[in-house]
Amino acid sequence: MEEKKFDVKSIIGFILIFGILLYIMYQNQPSPEELEAQKLAEQEQVEAEKISKQNETVVTSSSDYTSNTQVLDSTQKAALQNKVGSFAYALTLPSAADKLTTVETDVFELKFNTKGGHLAEVKLRNFVDYDSVPVYMVKDNNSAFNIQFGTSDNRTLNTQDFPFEPSVSKSGENTVVSMKLKVSETAFLEYRYELKPKDYMIDFSIKSQGLSGVFNTSQPIELDWKQKSIRHSKSISYENRYTRLTYMYDDGKVDKLSQASDDDESADDVEWLSYRQHFFSSILVANDSPFKKVALTSSDLVEDEEIDTLYTKLYTSKMPLAFNGGELNQNLGLYYGPTDNATLKQYDKGLEESIPFGWGIFGWINKVLFIPLFGFLSGFLPYGIAIIVMTILVKIVLSFVQYKQFLSQAKMKILKPELDAVREKYKDNKLKAQQETMAIQSRAGASPLSGCLPGLMQIPVFYALFMFFPTAFELRQKGFLWADDLSSYDSVLDLPFHIPLYGDHVALFPILAAIAIFFYMKMTTGQQMATQPTQEGMPDMQKMMKYMIYFSPLLMLIFFNNYASGLSLYYFISNLISIGIMLVIKNYIIDEDKVLAKIEVSKTKPKKQNKFQKKMAEMMEQAEAQKQAQQKGKKK
Repeated sequence: MEEKKFDVKSIIGFILIFGILLYIMYQNQPSPEELEAQKLAEQEQVEAEKISKQNETVVTSSSDYTSNTQVLDSTQKAALQNKVGSFAYALTLPSAADKLTTVETDVFELKFNTKGGHLAEVKLRNFVDYDSVPVYMVKDNNSAFNIQFGTSDNRTLNTQDFPFEPSVSKSGENTVVSMKLKVSETAFLEYRYELKPKDYMIDFSIKSQGLSGVFNTSQPIELDWKQKSIRHSKSISYENRYTRLTYMYDDGKVDKLSQASDDDESADDVEWLSYRQHFFSSILVANDSPFKKVALTSSDLVEDEEIDTLYTKLYTSKMPLAFNGGELNQNLGLYYGPTDNATLKQYDKGLEESIPFGWGIFGWINKVLFIPLFGFLSGFLPYGIAIIVMTILVKIVLSFVQYKQFLSQAKMKILKPELDAVREKYKDNKLKAQQETMAIQSRAGASPLSGCLPGLMQIPVFYALFMFFPTAFELRQKGFLWADDLSSYDSVLDLPFHIPLYGDHVALFPILAAIAIFFYMKMTTGQQMATQPTQEGMPDMQKMMKYMIYFSPLLMLIFFNNYASGLSLYYFISNLISIGIMLVIKNYIIDEDKVLAKIEVSKTKPKKQNKFQKKMAEMMEQAEAQKQAQQKGKKK
């Protein structure tokens, strides 16, 4: 009973307390005037918070550094100081926001990022790619340029994690962009870019002021430059073939990383290094003194032609910077522009050596002959006509080579009955047949080598032109007949599928070149097969030549379908001219009766053997004697 009474009393007590609270709340409710005043106070507080947010500047840094604001209390400042030491000052400045500074010249549109202080975008104003899109060398984070350094308080920091304070000024006609990473108002690391009118070379310097006590000079300071090369051409595999990292070192030597696979190298005393993207290049030049040691890498990003790849290669280079009295003072050059011989040559630093003209004599022929000749012809002729005229001039100069070849073939044709008789006479003694054959050829002045050597003389010219056309910047986006770009393939039909090695299009100039090569080889190789005997133990040259008549045009058709149409145009015209020259020489210049008369006269004259002929004769005689001795030994 007592528990029930207690429960009832408790319930009654709670009800009374709740009622009293309701009464107090009712008595203390604000009047209408008080409610209005409270509403105004809340509005004022909201406005104050908005103004406070507008005055705050957000600092963007790497994932290692938390976002802060310009308004920092002592605890926040201490936390930043613990993380980055003296460079905490930079994170408190208004420039700490991640923003871009845009500058334009006659040739550039550049955007500098306060984060890291380097170029976030490089647009070449005077060029577009195969799809009429402006050519960008740097865009969408494809490039990184930063310095890693140690500090006196045993930290290792990187410029990519810090904001730089930008400023733009004028120095005469030049535009100067300064990006400063500040430790204080008077102590900083500065990237200074000086842009000149109509110039693709940027004077770039890395300097420090008041940081001799901040840097740890006993720890290496390293410049790290990475860049992915942006695709600019229709055929990414063709463009990638001429995309390569090249560098000059050790007082003028030039070397390259692999163009077909991943590669890495280390080089000393590097004067410049070029991230070449076929017709455009990004080049870093050491103006004051060479980089003492550079680690270079190149990674191929292209899997195949079918994949729509945005980038061709990834290049990286790491190089130490030198302290001078505890400070940095490095004067460099940054080139973003065309891989053009005339443009690069004007800087007088050997930058044109980054263009693949060919090694040795092949490059020399291009530099001394074909580049000046084509530059002269294209100065007053359309580019396609200039190629045709240059081809005609080259074939005229080399016509004496064809004359020597056909003269040798004519002699061998005249001597064939006599040579066949010798081989028949000594059919059981192959060595004796060879000796007699050589003797007849020597007396008649009709050695087979006399036909081969003139052909070998054409190889340097052939290969030099093979290297010239794909690297001729002047041909880029210059049309001729149905080809809209002589530096790329001339597609006359797009296929709905991709053929391995061939592609997804049909180019007409390679087809014409293949047809011309077929008829030229048919005319020349047919005559050679008629004069070349099949010797025991030797490959069947007639069969091989027959296969080459069909294999060579097929190779041209497949291999050159993705190549520059200017090169296929050259081969087409070259073989047409060769056919014409051959017909003229054969029908109007070489008279077989006169050649036969000269051979008969030559036979009557004593023929002195040279050292090579004597040596060959001695070797053949020794071989014959050894063979006879072996045969006698078997009989016993």
